[in-house]
Amino acid sequence: MSQAIIELQNVNIYQGESVVLRDVNISVDKGEFVYLVGKTGTGKSSLLKTLYGDLQLTEGQGWVVGHNLKELTWKTIPFLRRSLGVVFQDFQLLTDRSVKDNLKFVLKATGWSDEQLMTDKINDVLDKVNLKDKSNKMPYELSGGEQQRVDIARALLNSPKLILADEPTGNLDPETSDDIMQLLFHICRDFNTSIVMATHDYLVINKYKARTIKTEGGRVWDNASIYS
Repeated sequence: MSQAIIELQNVNIYQGESVVLRDVNISVDKGEFVYLVGKTGTGKSSLLKTLYGDLQLTEGQGWVVGHNLKELTWKTIPFLRRSLGVVFQDFQLLTDRSVKDNLKFVLKATGWSDEQLMTDKINDVLDKVNLKDKSNKMPYELSGGEQQRVDIARALLNSPKLILADEPTGNLDPETSDDIMQLLFHICRDFNTSIVMATHDYLVINKYKARTIKTEGGRVWDNASIYS
């Protein structure tokens, strides 16, 4: 098995009975930043879902952070998901609890129980996203950019080797998008965390250069032109 964080070999990805992506071959190294682009309906979401175990891999070979995707079961999927972080476009924060309690909810759900260790970890990830002074705020008291930073903090809780970011700047204005991109590149560079970011935001792609993978015509194209 490769030492890559993501390794897909001759993979076919299905939605129900239909093949949406054929013969997918991708390798993503530790600490690498990769954009995932493609029009709606070309398989971007299906590829991401395969990477975090939401779609079963049945054809080809695939490993993500050391987990064999073909051998995943409902019992082992949680172990895969503890090894990675997922950042959503719509934040998906619990609106009835504070920032701190949103993060504590995730820690408890992934097996943490020691109160002091949880407090230390929450302070650590909020410090990394520059929100330590917002821990007692409710989500509705935060700006969109701050909510996205909480979402990124949540993705960092279990010290993931890989972050999958699904349109993290999609609902943000250009200035706030800049802040989020700088934060993601900082996490990638300084913590050696691999990041795969699905996006339609070509302004971001042009400003923050990185390898680009494109879904088009039932295939995955590595370093293809984003404009073709």
